[in-house]
Amino acid sequence: MIRIMRAWKNSIGRGFAIISVLAVMGAGLVVMQTGNAVTPAPNTTPGARRHIMLPSRTDSLPFSDGVLVGDTLYLAGRIGIDPQTGKPPEDVEKEIRLLLDGMKATLKEAEMTMDDLVSVQVFCPDLSLYEKFNEIYRTYFSKNFPARAFIGSGPLLRGGRFEAQGIAVRR
Repeated sequence: MIRIMRAWKNSIGRGFAIISVLAVMGAGLVVMQTGNAVTPAPNTTPGARRHIMLPSRTDSLPFSDGVLVGDTLYLAGRIGIDPQTGKPPEDVEKEIRLLLDGMKATLKEAEMTMDDLVSVQVFCPDLSLYEKFNEIYRTYFSKNFPARAFIGSGPLLRGGRFEAQGIAVRR
């Protein structure tokens, strides 16, 4: 029995030794292959970015209304501000339209439309306004709607009831 145990122990030991040698050799092959691989030249032309600032903006806040990278436009979060008062209007429908018109204007500066939106996030501290928002939101699209989240939030800047941001991809 002792001889069988020793033979078994020796065969396991040799097996581990063989596996260890193969693992080291395999790692060497990977290193050699990696070392001989041709690395593509780095892209010397960085992604062209165009920062969009709406001409109607009168503030000097540190953000762009949108950033266009290739055919993808990233729209900054925006609230529906009345340009006369600098505050959201009392009428919730007017606030929604101001917000969506602002998104539409940013898209237009990038030569896009609301139908180019692929994703939208809407933040709202009062989720009871969900249906009212949808009622107006749907009128801004001609066919298909972008993916969207309507997220309950804490208070928004300047007392806004909605803030939206989005991503559009030129068709």
